[in-house]
Amino acid sequence: MKNITINIQPTTKPTIVKFEANVFLTKHESFEFQNIEEAGRSPLAQQLFHLPFVKKVYIAQNFVAIEKYNIVHWKDVQQEISEQIESFLNSGGTVVTPPKEEVKKIPVTVYAESTPNPTVMKFVSNKKLVLQSVEFKNIDEAKNAPLAKALFHFPFVKEVFIDENYLSIMKFDIAEWEEITQELREFMREYLEQGKDVLLDDSEQPSSTKNKEEAPVQKIELDDTSREIVAILDEYIKPAVASDGGNILFESYDQDQKLVKVILQGACSGCPSSTITLKNGIETMLKDMLAGRVERVEAING
Repeated sequence: MKNITINIQPTTKPTIVKFEANVFLTKHESFEFQNIEEAGRSPLAQQLFHLPFVKKVYIAQNFVAIEKYNIVHWKDVQQEISEQIESFLNSGGTVVTPPKEEVKKIPVTVYAESTPNPTVMKFVSNKKLVLQSVEFKNIDEAKNAPLAKALFHFPFVKEVFIDENYLSIMKFDIAEWEEITQELREFMREYLEQGKDVLLDDSEQPSSTKNKEEAPVQKIELDDTSREIVAILDEYIKPAVASDGGNILFESYDQDQKLVKVILQGACSGCPSSTITLKNGIETMLKDMLAGRVERVEAING
């Protein structure tokens, strides 16, 4: 079981603080409890209401938000609350119990967006799907990802990339998008409405994605230029490629060759225009912002 951690996030309202988890707490649902009586279905909220300064408790897909009375300051109590929520979750505590009556379908919408890559279509949901991007090249890699595994049973699905609230699907040439887009949209909408898992709790990313995404960026021994490159990619490049259904990951930096290597995922992988984007966009930006330190950018899977 994955160790659950809580990240404290202030909000625009000084009386409310969010406690974000690195796992999903509910399946596409949100709850608001005004008092301990209303929190009958939530052992976690009930526990929090025993704190005298807790006014309201909100529970969403991956966070708990607490509104407090003005008898304390957040800086004095937020760390203690964070640790209390972590302890509760890691000890197997129940966040919200399912209703006794038959579970109703959760309203979900899914719409399709074309991408610069003609073999990839982006399917956007109004619900958060994952907390961290994952990519599956085949059904074997999707053994712990039920939604991706189910999609691979469509004969025209070649690869699946999932990030935040969307999926990017790469197809084989045996079908055209106008023939299969509606079928995929309806399948995903019904799947999510039934509250089925996107990823299993104990699932890990395929090694090809996990190692390349997490390890290089998180290594303490990254040099200063590499850290700057990662920051530039995160701030300027990733939002743009995400809007097109893709993702870009830092792989390495060679100081002697002044070479940056990246990994392209989702719609960016194998896209005919990715080379142009890489050279005219990403490479130009890094050369301008890191003058004299970067001369070339290469995609190791481009």
